[in-house]
Amino acid sequence: MNKQELSDLIFGESGLSLDDLYKKYPKRELVDGAKVTRVGPSPTGFMHIGGIYASLISERTAHKSNGIYFLRIEDTDKVREIEGAVDVIINSLKQFNIIPDEGEVESGIEIGNYGPYRQSQRKEIYKAVVRYLFEKDLAYPCFCSSEDLEKITKEQEIQKIRPGYRGEWAICRNKNNEEVERLIKEGKPFAIRFKSDGNFENKIKFKDQVKGDVELSENDLDFVLVKSDGLPTYHFAHVVDDYLMGTTDVIRGDEWLSSLPLHLQLWRVLEWKTPRYAHISPIEKIDEGSRRKLSKRKDLEANVIYYIQKGYPPQGVIEYLLNLANSSFEDWRKANPKNDYKEFNFDPKKLSKSGALLDEVKLNDVCKDIISQMTAKEIFDRSLSWAKEYEPELAQLFEKDPSYILKIFSIERSEKGGRKDIAKWLDIKEEISFFFDESFKLTTEEIWQNLDGTDEQIAKQAVEMFLSNYNEKDSAEEWFSKIKIIAEKLSYAQSAKEFKADPGKYKGYVGDIAKIFRVLITGKIASPDLYQIMQVLGEDRVKSRLNKIKTSF
Repeated sequence: MNKQELSDLIFGESGLSLDDLYKKYPKRELVDGAKVTRVGPSPTGFMHIGGIYASLISERTAHKSNGIYFLRIEDTDKVREIEGAVDVIINSLKQFNIIPDEGEVESGIEIGNYGPYRQSQRKEIYKAVVRYLFEKDLAYPCFCSSEDLEKITKEQEIQKIRPGYRGEWAICRNKNNEEVERLIKEGKPFAIRFKSDGNFENKIKFKDQVKGDVELSENDLDFVLVKSDGLPTYHFAHVVDDYLMGTTDVIRGDEWLSSLPLHLQLWRVLEWKTPRYAHISPIEKIDEGSRRKLSKRKDLEANVIYYIQKGYPPQGVIEYLLNLANSSFEDWRKANPKNDYKEFNFDPKKLSKSGALLDEVKLNDVCKDIISQMTAKEIFDRSLSWAKEYEPELAQLFEKDPSYILKIFSIERSEKGGRKDIAKWLDIKEEISFFFDESFKLTTEEIWQNLDGTDEQIAKQAVEMFLSNYNEKDSAEEWFSKIKIIAEKLSYAQSAKEFKADPGKYKGYVGDIAKIFRVLITGKIASPDLYQIMQVLGEDRVKSRLNKIKTSF
């Protein structure tokens, strides 16, 4: 049996050719400098925050160059595939507004001219390319079972040599056509391997868009191109797809850097123009004093749903990740507080060579800034939408009296921005609890813990004096003037500055008197503007809470 006949036996007598593929997937028409990037998640579990990070980098890289960013589902590992995981991927990208220009936009619904965008649906494409490699004597069928491969690995370990299916260990590489024909007709399962011409002792130099100049050993492994189930390995599929889909920049995790020689070898033998590669470092965390990669199995914060369930605003998460990608984003945001983050001049070449460190405190600060720019109505609508799914009791509270909730969110909020006490919608439940009598349970012990150092009689006197002259209709200025008068009568300075100038003269300053009212009314030693809080609570609630001082002795 000659080579062509054997090819027909392995791949079938009909099918696509490379010329067919080139006609089906013509080169993209792009403006000068435009980049085509992709994100290629596997549906093998939840969406990792690192996947959102890589997607954001790919999206920004493409769109800042007036290029194209697409989603490709790399679902060739059917053993590890999780049902519903594709929907999780699609919905996660939507949730964080990293929406692809091409690919699957709803489960089973694609847009774009370079599909199918699921690798499992591109088997005929891979078959055409691997057939070409076989007929060029660049690939061959391998009939080794998993047991055969284990024996090879064990023997290499015994001999203390580098493991791998290569050279003399590639036992199927030199089977003649007749033996291959016999094994196929006997129904022996087989994979298709690449026939490497590499020498591990040789070094290749490559310019990575993130890592810079890298030097790696040439690949000499006869790695698998297509598995026995007819589906390709990542090594083969991404080269084929990135070429036919017109990818100009492959942005991926640096765990693939060591495999780069395999991929460059494939680009070379197929005589296809190699795209630019950018290998990004993983997101890390501090664990017991040392840095490690954020773990899918160990860390709740690795899962995108963690941020959604806690109610982090998607824009806040995106802006935090942008700052991990380009540290100059933080200064840009300070200088441009109202601008859309997409106006930032993102530069993939400024990505850190080392891992970005996840800092939830910093994430909270970024999200507080984002929420502070929202109107009370925006906060109400977005937090209610979140609460309906994740905090139904809070949603019921909102819907019971929307106007009251809106008044609460309006405290210290203007067109210039608002207070920064909410980082995520989950915070709201605790932050507004004191506005409701049923959840405001201030004990005597808590009062005096918060008023530690305050003379009990002074506190009682201050409250009695305030209540004797309290008028809900007072302006903020009138309200504070009355507090200052109380402070003066009780030998407290009118300001902190005045107190510091002569501390022996005063018992404290006006802020200490205001603190008495704050604790009794809110249960907190720090809160938003107390005058506005009292206006929202109303006269009856204010008087009731202040009078609690009388029963606290």
